[in-house]
Amino acid sequence: MTPATSPTPSSSRPTRVAVLGAAGRMGAAACRAVEDADDLELVARIGRGDDLSAVAEAGAEVAIDLTVPSATADNVAWLVDHGIHAVVGTTGWSEEALEELRARLAGADGVGVLIAPNFAIGAVLAMRFAEMAARYYDSAEIIEMHHENKLDAPSGTARHTAAAIARGRAEAGLGPVPDATEKDPDGARGAVVDGIHVHAVRQRGLVAHEVVQFGGVGEQFVLRHDSFDRISFMPGVLLGVREVAAHPGLTVGLDGYMDLG
Repeated sequence: MTPATSPTPSSSRPTRVAVLGAAGRMGAAACRAVEDADDLELVARIGRGDDLSAVAEAGAEVAIDLTVPSATADNVAWLVDHGIHAVVGTTGWSEEALEELRARLAGADGVGVLIAPNFAIGAVLAMRFAEMAARYYDSAEIIEMHHENKLDAPSGTARHTAAAIARGRAEAGLGPVPDATEKDPDGARGAVVDGIHVHAVRQRGLVAHEVVQFGGVGEQFVLRHDSFDRISFMPGVLLGVREVAAHPGLTVGLDGYMDLG
């Protein structure tokens, strides 16, 4: 394995970046964002079927993975083994896959990997606010809405949000969310993630949207985030690219790179 190299500050030379999944809508947006950034240089565009060796041959220091759930774990393993930092927006990672990645990174000298369920700054803030609010309300549910081509459900953002709500409830000593439902043969109550009901909508015309509903005696508190265009994810992608070398090992969630307390 080639030891990881920290991207050089922009005053010296741009950080060399590769994009995996460059032909997709997110990948194309990421390519444009990297090209428009003065401190970054796009050195490789990797599409389906392309050999990953092109990433190393181009001298990439950081790779952005925006591929599909069936490919991302193998892609990231290859990048780690070749000493290349990874910023990953592909969702569908299981806990088992994350543990395997942590073990792999333990033997990688200084390599950093960021897996972000959502790169939109507002979505990251909404997840943190949800954790803060969770301790004050008896009830909480999540509705996530995405375009019809999304491959996984619930979304990684919804899972991350549910985990945040569960942490907030646990810190407050709250028990299970009250729910008297006894019969639900058609699954109308949705999935249950970390004790929180999650409802997934897949509909043409949507991009990425999440509503978090909290209920207490006589009131409802609602957090909502909407991404109307994939350009909304690019500030977070670029933040990840710029920071990943400074965070060796695995970071799950862009909030790990943000000063949110």
